[in-house]
Amino acid sequence: MASEVRLPRLGQGMESGTIVKWLKGEGEPVEKGEPLYELDTEKVTQEVEADDSGVLLRIGVREGEVEVGRTIAWIGEAGEEVAADGAAPGPADTSGATEVEEVAEEEGSPGTAREDERERGRRASPDHPVEGTEEIPSVETPSSNGGRVKASPLARRIARERGVDLARLTGTGPDGRVVAEDVERAAASEAPAAASVPVSEDEVESLPLSNVRRTIARRLTEAWQIPVFQLVVSAEMTRANELIRRRRELDPDVRLTVTDLLTKVCASALMRHRGVNVQFTDDALLAFPGANIGLAVSTLQGLVVPVLPDAHRLTLGEIAKGRADLVERAREGKLKRADLDGGTFTISNLGMYGVEQFTAVLNPPQAAILAVGATHERAVPLDGELVIQPLLTLTLTVDHRAVDGAPAAEFLRTVKESLEEPGLLL
Repeated sequence: MASEVRLPRLGQGMESGTIVKWLKGEGEPVEKGEPLYELDTEKVTQEVEADDSGVLLRIGVREGEVEVGRTIAWIGEAGEEVAADGAAPGPADTSGATEVEEVAEEEGSPGTAREDERERGRRASPDHPVEGTEEIPSVETPSSNGGRVKASPLARRIARERGVDLARLTGTGPDGRVVAEDVERAAASEAPAAASVPVSEDEVESLPLSNVRRTIARRLTEAWQIPVFQLVVSAEMTRANELIRRRRELDPDVRLTVTDLLTKVCASALMRHRGVNVQFTDDALLAFPGANIGLAVSTLQGLVVPVLPDAHRLTLGEIAKGRADLVERAREGKLKRADLDGGTFTISNLGMYGVEQFTAVLNPPQAAILAVGATHERAVPLDGELVIQPLLTLTLTVDHRAVDGAPAAEFLRTVKESLEEPGLLL
């Protein structure tokens, strides 16, 4: 009997994904573990492997957004027929019913309680809802005329954030379901038009938003609402630069960079100042036992932040190799969702572009992010004389709900001291 291929949940909080392309065609043999199709999630585009071996009998969803659990294809024996009523199956039965109708959100109603619980989970951690948070794979939302509007969970969430009435939208998803693109399009059309200089239509290029770009926009908007403060210091880099130069000479196969040294320095500092290695939730501060350092990487698809887990346990050489691997796979579009999860602190380095100083936007739910500029030689008064020193400017942005000024300043002082005397790390 043919087995169903359902859209998998590739991480907590994932509600839907966009099928980009199929790597196998109908009638082609498929081996278990073999890449079957490319899936674009909110974080990354990755290949999804087949769970069974056989022949790809039918593709139910060629491309586009699909809810988690929906059947998208069938794999079976050569010549096996797929039932006609299987051409457009509904979502997986993960809660005892294939469709869930939410009751009107009146104060004290069960529907409100469930929705509030889900929202608390998202506020606690947008990428990692709290354990036990209820997740609904497919939902019909009440419309203003008393009917029901089918909408994906992601579409409902964006509509709620943007104030868009789902009942007024025409869905372009399977079975007329409203998907995220429908809501984004409606929100854009309702936004006030900015004054602009008339240009020829031939000069304007329309660039469709990828899931990654939408996620960047949504997360940055969320981050902008967090009360933050910034602290700035300059570190004298003579010894740090000498350490990097010597390590490159001793091990030319591993190209150590300033980012690698900063990763080690910040990871060690987070272990000394654990009050910075936290995340804010409505009910508690989440304190983490390890320093999982995120590295902001620019790609053609947009900014991504792959993570080096337990960086405080790694040597400089291991950090350099891990960083090089993450950056390479990020720019080739080969990151997996696990590469992007679990970060507790982020480093954003624009020094290679000659930027001397900048302020990085917080990467929620993390409580701090370090912006790194270029190292420049400057005249500095020392013992009554002016001397030339290589100085690196560091700007720390901090979630003031989770971390106060003094602990953040102590953390940044430790980072500065460790860069100026890197031998203390070894």
